[in-house]
Amino acid sequence: MRGRNMSYTGGKIYLVTGGCGFLGKCLVQMLLEKESDLAEVRVFDLHLDESMQRLDKDKVVLIKGNISNLPEVEDAVKGAHTVIHAASLVDVWGRFPSSKIEEVNVHGTQNVIEACVTQGTQYLVYTSTMEVVGPNARGDPFFRQNEDSKYEVINKEAYPMSKAKAEKLVIEANGRPIQGGKKLVTCALRPTGIYGEEHPLMKQFYEQGLARKRCMIRTIPASTEHGRVYVGNVAWMHLLAARKIQEIPSLMGGQVYFCYDNSPYKSYEEFNMEFLRPCGFRLLGSRPLLPFWFLYCMASFNALLQWLLKPFYAYAPLLNPYTLRVVSTTFTVETDKAQKQFGYEPLYTWEESLDRTVMWLKEIDEQRHAGK
Repeated sequence: MRGRNMSYTGGKIYLVTGGCGFLGKCLVQMLLEKESDLAEVRVFDLHLDESMQRLDKDKVVLIKGNISNLPEVEDAVKGAHTVIHAASLVDVWGRFPSSKIEEVNVHGTQNVIEACVTQGTQYLVYTSTMEVVGPNARGDPFFRQNEDSKYEVINKEAYPMSKAKAEKLVIEANGRPIQGGKKLVTCALRPTGIYGEEHPLMKQFYEQGLARKRCMIRTIPASTEHGRVYVGNVAWMHLLAARKIQEIPSLMGGQVYFCYDNSPYKSYEEFNMEFLRPCGFRLLGSRPLLPFWFLYCMASFNALLQWLLKPFYAYAPLLNPYTLRVVSTTFTVETDKAQKQFGYEPLYTWEESLDRTVMWLKEIDEQRHAGK
């Protein structure tokens, strides 16, 4: 790991927290490919991927650190021009205690804000999530809505609550005085369900389908719609937001933006089959083969079993009352605000996003067959 450049001479210095994660890696790659005025991109993560150093040994700096440790965060932020805060503990299955989720997502975000203030880093772009809005506990639909749409947010689960708190911290920090006499400028992006190559959940769906002889069972009506967004387009929107927040801070400061592209609005099952079908998978049934009440009972039973086993075993099934509500509730958004304010248009078409994700799954499929 080479030394860090502590000045802005010769270009800008970006810090990406969570830079070794699914989205983080794509953010780093996007900065290297599309940011012409780039001196250095720092990758801050608890678990480093040393192979990222090979992306550009002259510009990529790997920094091992804990987002929950303020001194470590301050050290990483020192001298940076812009922070893209993507580090987050994504857990809607109960794999981690709520206290851990709060520590990483809320306390960690507060640390990033404080580090920007004490180190004089002026620009902060935060990766939020559509789940700070919904679906809410009643499962009210959200159809082609935007950031100003009225929707009653009712969430009690640790993950969406933690992200909502963190987003609020970031937006409220806009305008805070920072070291050096300037003011902090912040904004937040709310991606819908992210997909793409290297997505761990997509790989899990693939492996589960293999156990069922490449047969998937329809459980949700095809009429249920969700907005899904390709990871490359999420990274692209972050870069555009980071550029514009520096150009016109008065426009971008304190704003939130939904993040979506031109991927088709479909149910989670129908959408996942766009990638699995080319690998020989089938979706059984033109209608749900299991009634909703049965799925609800299964989800509730899983939640009860998780609570009973908590002292002995981390039981974390994919199906629980929250994930059932998410997949069974129509939730789609528009990105007109991002288009108008900082010129966002998807960098990758749906066809390109589909091809890239399918190619990745086929490579996994080929490796599996070669390993037999």
